[in-house]
Amino acid sequence: MFQKLYNSFSNDIGIDLGTANTLVYLRGHGIVINEPSVVAVNHKTGQIVAVGMEAKQMLGRTPPHIRAVRPIVDGVISDFEVTEEMLAYLINKAEKMSKKFFRPRVVIGVPSGITNVEGRAVYDAAKSAGAREVHLVEEPMAAAIGIRLPVKEPVGSMIVDIGGGTTDIAVISLSGIVRSVNLKIAGDKFNTDIIGYLRDEFKLLIGEKTAESVKIAIGSVAPGDPMEAEVRGRDLVTGLPREVVITDADIREAMGQSILGLIDGIKEVLETTPPEILGDIMHRGIVLSGGGALLHGLDVLLQNMLKIPVTVTEDPLTAVARGAGIVLEDINYYKEVLLPDYDTERSK
Repeated sequence: MFQKLYNSFSNDIGIDLGTANTLVYLRGHGIVINEPSVVAVNHKTGQIVAVGMEAKQMLGRTPPHIRAVRPIVDGVISDFEVTEEMLAYLINKAEKMSKKFFRPRVVIGVPSGITNVEGRAVYDAAKSAGAREVHLVEEPMAAAIGIRLPVKEPVGSMIVDIGGGTTDIAVISLSGIVRSVNLKIAGDKFNTDIIGYLRDEFKLLIGEKTAESVKIAIGSVAPGDPMEAEVRGRDLVTGLPREVVITDADIREAMGQSILGLIDGIKEVLETTPPEILGDIMHRGIVLSGGGALLHGLDVLLQNMLKIPVTVTEDPLTAVARGAGIVLEDINYYKEVLLPDYDTERSK
């Protein structure tokens, strides 16, 4: 009875706590926040200067005493206090859109294969940030729920969720992850590849923000209509500003090894998947989600390499957050997909 009362007078919030971006789903309102996972900290005072988009604009542009940091690295917390501040900011921002009496109930997406210590860090950070109740769900499961795959049925589904810090490759059946691999090959790695390629081939030094802009503008893994972009940076020979023109072929070459690593990861999961479920996947295909799914030609390349149908889900960037929101709509129905409750573990 008290639980129902709590739920009636508190908000339900789903969070996709990503390396690059954090999305927040508010029950009854949909996705209300989509901001970079960046926090600007003043090291003289220890104060948080900015969070989200405002902090991202400071990357590479701050004086020595202010540092813009990403508290989530490779999908897990690298700075607990800063993550707590970021979560508190996001939860409070969402709460302002729907005033309720009690603190919110929160479901957070975490990478597959997360350790108990890493999961505990996310749980504790959310609790400290003001959540009344915290539940964790693995990101590929949340993404699968978000795109309405039949996760509770005795049928195999395969999802490849390409985020900022990690890629989760998972085969799902009967509310569980049958096989999975978590790769450190994702959006940030592609950015690093582009930075390294321009440094080696063009003797041009660029920042992460520029690399990401180029990737979004002309990023491609399969030949198509020629594309090019102007890139500005520092000439490593003269030390002066310089502008070069690069093409989609340059980006393909830059990211080539990482894309091959991604394909190998998918093959690894397929090779260890039970035959009956593999048959389901060959019939139903593989679904791509996350920001990396938007790389031009990735679905076609994977389909040609794996000989299995591959599709990009609609609105791939929001799949995990939408899945967390759907879990919140009927948390008892989706109880089996959640990771163990840390409060329950503590009381044992």
